[in-house]
Amino acid sequence: MKLTMIAALSIATAATLPLAAIANACGGGGEIPEDNDFVTPSGNIVCSIYSDSSGVNCEVREHTWVMPASTTGPFGRACDFNFGGLEFYVSQAKPANLGCYEGASKFDAPGLKTLDYGQTYSRGAITCDSELAGVTCTDTTTGHFFRVSRESYELG
Repeated sequence: MKLTMIAALSIATAATLPLAAIANACGGGGEIPEDNDFVTPSGNIVCSIYSDSSGVNCEVREHTWVMPASTTGPFGRACDFNFGGLEFYVSQAKPANLGCYEGASKFDAPGLKTLDYGQTYSRGAITCDSELAGVTCTDTTTGHFFRVSRESYELG
């Protein structure tokens, strides 16, 4: 009986966690409200600007570029992609980098808003541009950026 109660409590607790908090376990940024998440019109790229405006991360659902065998997340934790996937991120005053998320993808987040091609979404110093050729997110105070698309990515 005691074991059943603990299991039920664990399941209930996990069910109340926002997907964004789970999705960013390795990628950083903390809990991200849904109004900071957006997807491209193709539905292939999804991004989240951190609620404190300190950075942004994006995932690409389908791509033709070769995924690295592993990378190190923003907290120095190794990511081997056996549970989760690759994300791109830029945080204020730091160069763009590769990271990982563990668990649920942001593509599964409820209430994603579409950032139409040719439009920009900004929060603080972080700006993301949605273009037919992909998404570019920039820390406007440093100029650090990443550009992602189905065909390629660039970190700067």
